[in-house]
Amino acid sequence: MSHTRHVPVMLQRCLDLLAPALAQPGAVVVDCTLGLGGHSEALLSTFPSARLIGLDRDKEALRLSGERLAPFGDRAELVHAVYDELPEVLDRLGIAKVQGVLFDLGVSSMQLDEADRGFAYAQDAPLDMRMDQTTGVSAAEVLNTYAPGELVRILRQYGEEKQAKRIVGAVVRERDKEPFSNSARLVELIRDSLPQAAKRTGGNPAKRTFQALRIEVNGELSVLEAAIPAAVKTLAVDGRIAVLSYHSLEDRLVKQVFAAGAATTAPPGLPVVPERYQPRLKLLTRGAELPTEEEIAENRRAAPARLRGAMRIREEAL
Repeated sequence: MSHTRHVPVMLQRCLDLLAPALAQPGAVVVDCTLGLGGHSEALLSTFPSARLIGLDRDKEALRLSGERLAPFGDRAELVHAVYDELPEVLDRLGIAKVQGVLFDLGVSSMQLDEADRGFAYAQDAPLDMRMDQTTGVSAAEVLNTYAPGELVRILRQYGEEKQAKRIVGAVVRERDKEPFSNSARLVELIRDSLPQAAKRTGGNPAKRTFQALRIEVNGELSVLEAAIPAAVKTLAVDGRIAVLSYHSLEDRLVKQVFAAGAATTAPPGLPVVPERYQPRLKLLTRGAELPTEEEIAENRRAAPARLRGAMRIREEAL
């Protein structure tokens, strides 16, 4: 697949948010979700003295982005890792603190565009959905082996699917006849399970179920829960972090970590707030910023994006 079809989401805004921290000589920036390397290429081009560490759990993404970033030579170091492993990766590379961190969460364009990965509900494919195909259980295994109650929880919690019970009831009946292996059968079953009113709103009725399965298969929320605080801790003072999320669960998590870092932890009523209780972060965005209408027109995958940024203003309290 050519990189040219890959349009990085909210690219200029991400560069602007990170710029003050990356203009200094020897700055290190981490792209925690390398994908096809669109954001990374722009970071390396825009900040000629910066060094980039790129993480991805998908070996095919690393191979493709490696080709794209080859012209930058040893300024780009690509690592096969999940983003909650950031502290260990930096430790191995002998890097104590970084000046910038970028997360572009969700599924990469490559994973959506390659039919055989099973992420997209618009085409028939094996129900896999693993971002790292060398490890873990596939979406088919989740559908075929999880207890009904657990499937209902996943669809409700990760897909915010109101019709979870109805869909799971149909899944359980069907998997007893024949295990699930392909996406088209699941999409058809979801369509058939939903009342007419539910089919009329919110795009493809399978969207929420596919999102829920993907999050479960890749442990996305539990990984993110560990990754965002860990990334904040790796920032040097004046370092900056930008996070693009694509659904409310991710955005809520990011918001909570940033808000906690930007709040004082002092007990109420202190006349003077000691240093150790002072906020560690300053928020750089008012709420979550959204893509422009022009960007959505150019790249429909940008539509659900939410961008939040923060800056480290103090060291961790001892």
